[in-house]
Amino acid sequence: MEQITTARQRKSAAAQLEEGCRNNRPVTLSGMVHTLRAMGGVTFLVLRTGEEIVQCVCGRDTGSLCRECAVRVTGSARREERAPGGIELADAQVQCLSRPAAALPAPVFKQSLHLNLDTQLGLRPVALRSLREHSVFRIQAAVSQAFRDYLQSQGFVEIHTPKIVHAGAEGGSNIFRLDYFGRKAFLAQSPQFYKQTMVGVFERVFEIAPVFRAEKHSTPRHLNEYTSMDFEVGFIDSFYDIMALETGFLQAMTGLLARQCSGDLERLGAALPQVEQIPAVRFDWIKRAAAEKYGYRIRDPYDLEPEEEQAIGRYAQEEWGADFVFVTHYPSKKRPFYAMDDPEDPRYTLSFDLLFHGMEVTTGGQRIHDYATQVEKMRRRGMDPEAFQHYLMIHKHGMPPHGGLGAGLERLTMKLCGLDNIRKACLFPRDLGRLEP
Repeated sequence: MEQITTARQRKSAAAQLEEGCRNNRPVTLSGMVHTLRAMGGVTFLVLRTGEEIVQCVCGRDTGSLCRECAVRVTGSARREERAPGGIELADAQVQCLSRPAAALPAPVFKQSLHLNLDTQLGLRPVALRSLREHSVFRIQAAVSQAFRDYLQSQGFVEIHTPKIVHAGAEGGSNIFRLDYFGRKAFLAQSPQFYKQTMVGVFERVFEIAPVFRAEKHSTPRHLNEYTSMDFEVGFIDSFYDIMALETGFLQAMTGLLARQCSGDLERLGAALPQVEQIPAVRFDWIKRAAAEKYGYRIRDPYDLEPEEEQAIGRYAQEEWGADFVFVTHYPSKKRPFYAMDDPEDPRYTLSFDLLFHGMEVTTGGQRIHDYATQVEKMRRRGMDPEAFQHYLMIHKHGMPPHGGLGAGLERLTMKLCGLDNIRKACLFPRDLGRLEP
């Protein structure tokens, strides 16, 4: 019988190399052969680990090694400014653990894949091994880490809500229907009802989870399944408290990216946005101001079209040097039934969108917390309150003033990395025509 205690602490390749340089001890690393290049009497093997690439200097004879062999390499760590990270493994001995059965279908060892998007997505299991793809999803992982770490530092509790629901939170026809043991059910468009419910339990809650939208369009900014970063907070003074919390998260995010992902940002040619302060402007004012400045006609007075978001992003850059801009007080007719109307002008709501370089990445605001007010708004919109009795239970039995937001992880990643299509910011995207891989 063996007793299992715990796993040994795992050190990154960079940490092991630094330690090997200091102690003059052999270093053993595992990874995949990214490239092989013979020069003179040696072979340079670039090892791709889970965190970075490492240059290894081997003897001339490397046997039958090829790209994408899984190997274990042992050598002496030494400073070499021309090597990635400034350290290489010299006099490296290579143990081959497995070999690929077929040649690579995509040039993952090159700086760019040079494939059209459909081909790249069809080869996704292999194409993701590209260093550029590594960088995109390392940045994405840091974004969600920053969201979790920042909110937990502010007293939030992480929750996990159902994705099979009996009714849509957002309404409309863009909802996936399914058969739930003979009953009608849907895939969740949002955790909205549940996170509001949990405000009555924990006061401050957040979730990072998939949501589903059955929207029949194929644009560079939409997915039918995406990851939503949501939070909801009670006892707010106004919906500006929500925007302040998001600004705090963005500041924490850029700080973490600067510490952990500087190499990834450099590889992508991306620069961190300015988040020291973010302007907040009313929907009706900025809509008119951008139209007047750039000379176009407003077609929809109640919403922002993608072209208008781009114009507002440009306006924010030119007028205030801002990468982000909060657009507040959206018209009530374009906001969900739970959005609180502005007491000073009920045509508008105490809600906002956050635009990043001209694209909406967040929607949030204050919610209705009073039972009678919520029921009255439902009826005014032709909704049956009885169909929402479980949701209304929280209002009936007491709720504090509260609000929250939902931010799209893939859209935020896309804009941070300077990508031109949201599918490039999703590991395995789901859209109108793609159900695999």
